[in-house]
Amino acid sequence: MPTALITGITGQDGSYLAEFLLERGYQVIGMVRRASVVKLDRIERIQDQITLVQGDLLDQVCLIQVLQEYQPDEVYNLAAQSFVPTSWQQPILTGEVTALGVTRMLEAIRTVRPATRFYQASSSEIFGRVREVPQKETTPFYPRSPYGVAKAYGHWITVNYRESYGIHATSGILFNHGSPRRGLEFVERKISVGAASIKLGLSDRLALGNLESRRDMGFAGDYVRAMWLMLQQDHADDFVIATGETHAIREICQIAFSHLGLDYQEHVYSDERFFRPAEVDLLVGDPSKAGRILGWEPLVTFQELIETMVDSDLALLRSGVRVPDVTEMTTLKR
Repeated sequence: MPTALITGITGQDGSYLAEFLLERGYQVIGMVRRASVVKLDRIERIQDQITLVQGDLLDQVCLIQVLQEYQPDEVYNLAAQSFVPTSWQQPILTGEVTALGVTRMLEAIRTVRPATRFYQASSSEIFGRVREVPQKETTPFYPRSPYGVAKAYGHWITVNYRESYGIHATSGILFNHGSPRRGLEFVERKISVGAASIKLGLSDRLALGNLESRRDMGFAGDYVRAMWLMLQQDHADDFVIATGETHAIREICQIAFSHLGLDYQEHVYSDERFFRPAEVDLLVGDPSKAGRILGWEPLVTFQELIETMVDSDLALLRSGVRVPDVTEMTTLKR
C-alpha cells in the first residue's frame, strides 16, 4: 500500500486528491495546522479513512518529524496562503508559507527520504503580465502579485532541488479550477452562492470586480488526477494543466444566473473595491504537453462546472445552512 502525504488536505484540492488516492488503495496522511477550530467539512465523508497529523510549513522540525514517522512515497504540497487579494494585505506571511514553505518541505525530504516523490502546486499566476498566449511550460514568468511572486519561487526551488539533488520533484502549473468546494472568497464561488441567494430572495445584488477579466477555468476533480499522473512518471518534469479555453467573469455570471432563470444584468454590478492593484493579462494555458505525456485531458466542461456549483449552493441554502453574505463581501477588497 503506497503512502501519500497531503499538505492542505482540508482545502478544495486536498479533499478531492485524498478521495482520488483512497480509491487507488493509498494510505493517506493529511497535514493540518494546529488551530482552535480546524475546518474538516470538505473531508468529513472520508475522515475515518485518513490519518490527520499536525504540522506547519513554517516549522522545519515538524516537517522532518512527520516524514520520519510516516515515510511517505509521495508528498503533495497543496498548502499555501492561496488567495491573491490577501497576499497584498499579508505579503510577508504569503512569502513565508507559499514560497519558503516549499523549501522547508523539500529540505525535509532531502534529509529524511530522498526517494520520496514530490508534487508542488504551482499556479498560472506566475505568468501574470503574460509574455505569450497561450502560456506553456517554457513561457517566461512575470507575476503581478505577492502570491504570484511566491508561487514563482516555489516553482523554481522545486526545479532546483530536482536538478541539484536528483529528487523526483514536479511542479504542476495549474490554471484556475473550481468546484462546489471552492472557498467563498474566490470569484466563481462568490457568483454561484450569490446567484442562489438572489434566486431564493435572500439578497438582491452582487458586487464583483472587473467583469471583463478572463480566466482559463476547469474542474478541480480533473486537476487532482493530473497531479497524481505527474508523480507516476519515470522522470520528473513540469506541466501546465488547463482547459485551453478562456472565459470572462461576465460569462460566469451569465451561465450561473440564466441556469436559475435570472438575468445577471439586473443584479450584478462592478465595484472598484474588488479590482486588483495590478491586474493579470489574458491567462489561458496550453495543456498539450500534459495530454501528450500524461494522457490527461479535462472531462468536465466549463458550463457543467458552473451549473453544478450553482445547483450545489442552491441546495446548501435551501437546507438552512448559514453561509457568509457574499453579495457585498468587502473582505475581498485589496
